[in-house]
Amino acid sequence: METKSSHYFYVLECSDSTYYAGYTNNLEKRVATHNAGKGAKYTRARSPVTCVYYETFETKQEAMRAEYAFKQLQRSEKIQYMRRQSV
Repeated sequence: METKSSHYFYVLECSDSTYYAGYTNNLEKRVATHNAGKGAKYTRARSPVTCVYYETFETKQEAMRAEYAFKQLQRSEKIQYMRRQSV
C-alpha cells in the first residue's frame, strides 16, 4: 500500500479580520496549534483563527511556492485569488 503525504498552503482569517498564510503537512493539527496559542507569533495575539482557504500539493516546494506568491499580493488581490480558486 502506497501512502502519499499531502502538502498544504493554507490561509487563516484571524479574529481581527487579517489573513495569515502558511504551509503544513497536517492542516487540522496546524489550525488547532494556532488556536492553542502555539502557532506563529502573528496568530497568537489574533486568535481564534479560522481556516478560510487551502490548496493541496504533491510536494512541499509547490505548496511553499504558492504560499510565497500569495504573500506578495495586496489584500484585495488575496480575496480575489481565494474566490477565483474556490469556483
